[in-house]
Amino acid sequence: MNVRDQLRRRLPKDWPVEIMPRSPWSEQRPTYRDANPALIEAALARSQSRPTGNWYAFAASADIRRDRPLGACVAGIELVAWRDKDDRLCVGPAGCPHLGADLSTGVVREGVLFCRWHGLALDGQTCEMRWRPYPSHDDGVLAWVRLDSVGGEAPLDAPNIPTRPTGETVHTVAHLVGHCEPADIIANRLDPWHGAWFHPYSFTELEVLTAPTEQDDRFIVAVTFRMGPIGVPVIAEFTSPEARTVVMRIVEGEGTGSVVETHATPLGPGPDGRPRVAVIEAVVAHSERPGFRFAGRAAPIITRLVRFATKRLWRDDIDYAERRYRIRSGS
Repeated sequence: MNVRDQLRRRLPKDWPVEIMPRSPWSEQRPTYRDANPALIEAALARSQSRPTGNWYAFAASADIRRDRPLGACVAGIELVAWRDKDDRLCVGPAGCPHLGADLSTGVVREGVLFCRWHGLALDGQTCEMRWRPYPSHDDGVLAWVRLDSVGGEAPLDAPNIPTRPTGETVHTVAHLVGHCEPADIIANRLDPWHGAWFHPYSFTELEVLTAPTEQDDRFIVAVTFRMGPIGVPVIAEFTSPEARTVVMRIVEGEGTGSVVETHATPLGPGPDGRPRVAVIEAVVAHSERPGFRFAGRAAPIITRLVRFATKRLWRDDIDYAERRYRIRSGS
């Protein structure tokens, strides 16, 4: 009996982790028969029919600061964001209405954004010349902007924020860019069957317990999250509350209630004319275990590790989404 097997036998049965046995990647059960393209496309079609209210996640809340502005782009519209003296989120066009300077290169003083070219001052709430703020929302994890001219839907007063765990939480946000459209990112997330094959370094023993239907539009998945030789088995559900978001929520096992929100935000075409999309993924972790209240002390380390793991996953998944886009667009 090797050391790994000895550790597996000694772990208490109620531990939330287990020592994973060594198993060759190629000996997994194939999932291509279960990953029915028509089922995935039907789930995607239902997702794309759900209203967004013209709201777009564009940054982590922590990235919007009081001491300097942040530049961003959504659907070809350049934005500038900062916080006013009351710490409220301010978002508006990045082009100065005077001579078109980039306001994201400006300076913030006591909540007022000053253009560096000629000193036009913007408090973020009132209109100046032709500059008007956009409706915005800060949910404490993500920053959102409402762009009615782009979305073309009936506007909503606030974005559709998934229910997040309460109490002690640790959260982080990862941001990556791909050359495809938001629907390709959502389609990737609505194919859980690829997880253990495409990401064996992160997932193993993945089984789709139920697939979505018109009556119950969610995936229920049993999966073990892998951290080297350690595994954390959970049951999770995948839902798409609106057209540009997929939410994975742990419903049983360690971290019950924790969520991973994947938001796909169009950026507009790149220099080569191909569409670009930002993958903005928020992880909000929670545990009922007494020791989790001390996780806040290690939050900087934990969040860096989570962002590293998220970006590793999405480097693969963006390849998947970009390939899907090329196939369906013929480009």
